[in-house]
Amino acid sequence: MKKLIEGIKLFRQKATPRQLQQFSILALEQKPDALFIACSDSRVAPNLFASTDPGDLFVVRNVGNIVPQEAGSTSELAAIEFAVLTLKVKDIIVCGHSECGAMHALLNEDNKSNLPHLYTWLAEAHDSKEQFKKTAITFPADLSLVNRLSQVNTLQQIEHLKKYSCVQEHLKTESLALHAWWFDIATAQVYAYQEEKRAFVEMR
Repeated sequence: MKKLIEGIKLFRQKATPRQLQQFSILALEQKPDALFIACSDSRVAPNLFASTDPGDLFVVRNVGNIVPQEAGSTSELAAIEFAVLTLKVKDIIVCGHSECGAMHALLNEDNKSNLPHLYTWLAEAHDSKEQFKKTAITFPADLSLVNRLSQVNTLQQIEHLKKYSCVQEHLKTESLALHAWWFDIATAQVYAYQEEKRAFVEMR
């Protein structure tokens, strides 16, 4: 907590007039460019590696960057609906990452009894595990099993998004685009999935 409080003080001390003016404008409304769906992992910082300013991204974060099936009611569904229908974002990005704890848990379900709520949530990603067994994605030879699953899971969440009624309508009119990204923590590199190569390719 001390580090967080000191960080707040430092931000206030170093905030430029331009930054303060930007916040005063943002207080009136938000017009983000994209909805960014990422993992809760503390090592994944979208605003840092994407060099975005406040107001640029409408961010949803959860364990495993999961997009639940469109059934029932979840905070993720509410956020997607709001971003597409009210904020009218033009892009939705699902960003997975290396060494994801959720993917480790999917591969090793021995701790179900110790982490019941985690595994209830991860049931939303069981189809990622099934898809992993038959995927045609091209992986680097040295990519670990958990990181391969993480990439498959990222693509599977794009498939979930395509089933959302509010997303389908905007995909038909080409007023919305979906993107699968993958962040390698060790190298701080971001990869984007390219359908023609059936692989995640480093963004340059």
